[in-house]
Parts: sequence; C-alpha cells; structure tokens
Amino acid sequence: MGVVTVGELKTSISGKRSFRPSSTIRHAATEWPISDVSSDVTIEIGASSFALHKFPLVSRSGRIRRLLIEAKDATISRMNLSLIPGGPEAFELAAKFCYGINIEITLSNVAMLRCAAHFLEMTEEFVQKNLEARTEAYLKDTVLPNISNSISVLHRCECLSPVSEEINLVNRLINAIANNACKEQLASGLLKLDHNFPMKTMPNIEPETPSDWWGKSLSVLNLEFFQRVLTAVKSKGLKQDMISKILINYTHNSLQGLVIRDPHIVRGSLLDMELQKKQRVIVEAMVSLLPTQSRRSSVPMAFLSSLLKTAIASSASTSCRSDLERRIGLLLDQAILEDILIPANSYGNNHGTMYDTESILRIFSIFLNLGEDDDEDNRMRDESEMAYDFDSPGSPKQSSILKVSKLLDTYLAEIALDTNLLPSKFIALAELLPDHARIISDGLYRAVDIFLKVHPNIKDSERYRLCKTIDCQKLSQEACSHAAQNERLPVQMAVQVLYFEQIRLRNAMNGGHNQFFFGTINSQFPQRSSSGAGSGAISPRDNYASVRRENRELKLEVARMRMRLTDLEKDHVSMKQELVRSHPANKIFKSFTKKLSKQLNSLFRINNLKPIGSKPNAESRFLFQRRRRHSIS
Repeated sequence: MGVVTVGELKTSISGKRSFRPSSTIRHAATEWPISDVSSDVTIEIGASSFALHKFPLVSRSGRIRRLLIEAKDATISRMNLSLIPGGPEAFELAAKFCYGINIEITLSNVAMLRCAAHFLEMTEEFVQKNLEARTEAYLKDTVLPNISNSISVLHRCECLSPVSEEINLVNRLINAIANNACKEQLASGLLKLDHNFPMKTMPNIEPETPSDWWGKSLSVLNLEFFQRVLTAVKSKGLKQDMISKILINYTHNSLQGLVIRDPHIVRGSLLDMELQKKQRVIVEAMVSLLPTQSRRSSVPMAFLSSLLKTAIASSASTSCRSDLERRIGLLLDQAILEDILIPANSYGNNHGTMYDTESILRIFSIFLNLGEDDDEDNRMRDESEMAYDFDSPGSPKQSSILKVSKLLDTYLAEIALDTNLLPSKFIALAELLPDHARIISDGLYRAVDIFLKVHPNIKDSERYRLCKTIDCQKLSQEACSHAAQNERLPVQMAVQVLYFEQIRLRNAMNGGHNQFFFGTINSQFPQRSSSGAGSGAISPRDNYASVRRENRELKLEVARMRMRLTDLEKDHVSMKQELVRSHPANKIFKSFTKKLSKQLNSLFRINNLKPIGSKPNAESRFLFQRRRRHSIS
C-alpha cells in the first residue's frame, strides 16, 4: 500500500502553498485551507502517513499533546499512532475535525469516531464541543433510541475492540436494543388490547407494525455480539416465540454458506475441517440460546431437527446433541417422517448405516418416559388430569402415543431399506413401544416384511424374534391373508396367523367379532414374550387406567340402557291410551253415558233438583230425602 496523505501541498499562482485533499478523500469542491505554512509533523498509521501541523492537533488532542511533551527531542517530526481504532480512515476524519472542518457524523462512522476520540483524548478539557462530545450527542439523539440504528452501530463496533469495550459503548448499545425491544413488545400488546375495546380505538389508527421486524437485522452481528444481545433481551423479558424467530433467522443466515456441496471430494481436507468447526461452533451456540425445554416450546420441530442433523454432521459435543434429542423427544408427537430421518455421520465407512438409529432410539424413549419424568408441565397437572391422560383413546396422551406409533412404523419401513442396518437395532426400535400404543399392527408388519426382503440372509433366531414383535391379533384381514402366504415369515408365525384368523371367523359366525377384537384392544393386551425395551407386562398405571376406562364404558352403557327403557315405557303407555281411545266398545260406553246423563238431568229438572255436575242446595236435598222416604213407605 502506498503513502496516503490527508492532502497534497501544491503551489498556487501567487507562489503560496496550500493544502488540498487527495483524490481518495476529496469531496464536492472541499479544500483544506491551511495557510502557506509547511507541515511540521508526520503521523504514521500502518502503511499510511499524514503530513500535518502540530498546533491544530495539540489544540484538540490530549494524546498528541502528551506525546510531544514527553518526547526527548523537541524537534520531533514523526509520530506513530498505529493503534488508533478505525485506522487511517478514523484518523483522517479526526484530523479534519482538528482543523475546524465540519465533518458529517453518520451511522457508519459514529462508532469509529467515538473510539478515535477516546484514543486521541479529544475531550471537553481542551475545547468545548470536542469530537467526543459531538459523537456522544449523536449516539444519544439518533442511535440509542432506535433499535435498527443501535444494531447497525453495534455491528461497526466488532472491529473496534478493545476500545469499544473500554468506553462501554458495546454494553450501552446492547442494553438499548434490549430495552427498546421490550418497550416495543409492550406497546404492541397495548395496541392489541385497544383493538379488543372498540370504544377506545382511534378512528384513523395505523396498522400494527410487526414486532419482529428488527430481529432480521441481528443477522449482521458476529456470533459473540449476537449471543450477548439475545441474552440481554431474554433477561429483559422478551417473549419466547420472538426469541425463537430471531434464532431461526440467525441460524439460517449463518449456516447458509457453510454447506459442503460434495463431501466425498473435500472430506478430510483443511477446508472441510474449517467449515465443520464453524458449523459446530454456531450450532452449539444456538442450542445454548434456545428457550427452556418444555412441551409448550415455541421452537418448531423442523428447526430442532435441522439443528440435530447439523450437530451430528459437525461432530458437536455430546451435551449439545443430548439437549437437542430431549427437545425433540418432548415434541415428538408434532414430528413428521422427514424430521426423524437423521443421516448418520459415517463418511468414509462403506459399511456404515444411512441413518442414525441410536439418536432416534433415545428420542422415542424420552417421549415414552415423559409420564415418569419430573417435567415442568407434568408438575402443573393434578391427579385427575394425569388419570385423564390414560383413560380413553380420545385423551391427549393416548392420541399423542398413537401418532408417535404411526410415525415409528413409518420410520421402520424407511430404514428397513438400508442393507447395512443390523437386525438388533431394527428389533430394538420395533420393541420400543408399549402394547397399548398400537391399535393396528399393519404398519409394523409392513416394515418387518420390507426388512426381511432386503435382508434375506439373517439368522433364523433373529427372524423369529423380529416377527414376535408383531401382535397377530391386531392385524387386519388383508394383512392376515398376506401373512398366511408370506414365505419370508417363520412357520410359527404363519400358524399363529391362521389360528387367530380361524378364531376371527368363528366369532364372526357367533356374533362375537367385536367382543373378541375390540375387547382385547381396548382392555389389556396380551403380554409380549419377546425381549427388548418394549417387552414385559403392562405397567400398574396402564392397568389401572384400563380398568377405569372399562368401568366408565360400562357406566355409559348402563345409562344408555336406562334411557332406552324409559323411552320404551313411555311408548307403551301412549300406545295403550291410544288403543283405549280407539276401541269400539269405548265409543259405545261413552255414547251410553252421555244419554244416561241427559235423562237424569231431565228427571232432576222435573223434581226441581240440580242437574248432574252441580252441587245440590239444602232445599233440593230435603225434597229428595222426603220423596225417598215416601216411596219406601
């Protein structure tokens, strides 16, 4: 790099020498009129040098003044300031300021000028409104109140260390970002609250600004500053979903350029190792910043899955991978097949498996053991809610287990195509689920059949153990028909399938089909005799929940029968009344009663008595009794 000066001394027409800016710093018709006095000091900064004058510099810079005073040679003409933050560009602007030229302070140079002013000691002690005061005023008025401006200036501070840390500029910017982000979150919440009360809504209110708009600009920060900013906003109370969005955006932008296109070509090279190291550092940092583990976590499953895949590919620490596995296990009922198809880190090993089944085994185990762990969500539930988890097939817990069982069967069918997959690993995954997790075993049967087709040379003992993971009582009629003719299955399983198919037909003919199958499925399932993580008797809690479920179903059935009996009794009474009303004898009786009533009423009128249906008075009763005695005598 050649010598760059603030200006060049040129001779004018009158013979005087003036100082003009060089082409690298010349602005629109801007000059430095420094009189005709030649420069008496040269400032060296790296490979650049500046020919200047002592008086303008010492009038505003305490550091240059002290260096000149402390110099043994009073006629010193060269001075080295290579440690100035911002380098030649920062000193050039500071030198202009010393010469009285009005420099423009912007977002791109305010951090550099603030650090340079501190380094050169350009304080109010030497002159009012010195460079340090000017930059501080700009920071307070323009930068700190605005999140986007603070992030932009913070990004400029990355190359100004350690001076930017010494003057507390970095911490001030980070705190300003955190405070303003939480204020914006509060304002957004109040705006939403106003929308819920139309009486308080302003007539011409502006549309709500998205509360996460500033989070995207954090991607320009280096990893250290990003971690500090996110830690600050978390401590100030920023919402978890907002933190998740910021993390996802930063991770995507940071890892986007670190993907190796052809790993087989560069595997083991220095470039590959460097990229792998960068990936590992970023992933471990992002995992440490994730919100607290919870089943209500706002972090998407797809993001957690991609982090785990990158962590395995970059050989991240065991604690990092364990943290991700637990987070995925807590949300496993939200996963799809793509989320759990995690490639194994087995480059260079031709006999390695395609997928990391060990991680998946741990993830599924974490999900199945949620009821026994002291998870923060489980601690908030009372005994009745815990019972509801296992009481009925429609409960949240049972519904989640059924989703996970379908996911596991689909995963087994996918990894069964791997010729390098050991039968022991496949069996361990197949036996992982408890008996009540699978209502139908067709998916597991399909996966086992694919595995046997791809691995025709496995041992008979492994083939038999693999097929024992299938509950033949839960196979559909189509699956039973296929299994009975499947030559890849052991003879024992084919006999068992035929036996249960015969029982199915017998119960169907006797009208007990539903009782056999649904009674077996909805109550206690037969104990599986195979070994492995999922074998063994039903746990006492599952047994108790099954009994409670059966009692509830019986009570509901009794209630339905009572309601049906009441309806039948009402129908019987109404039919009886209708029959009586419609009978011919009933009509004759009514006609006879009507005629008799008319005759009696006429007889009573002749004898001055009250008609039928009215109360007789005293005179009528006396006459009636006298006539009765007379007739008797």
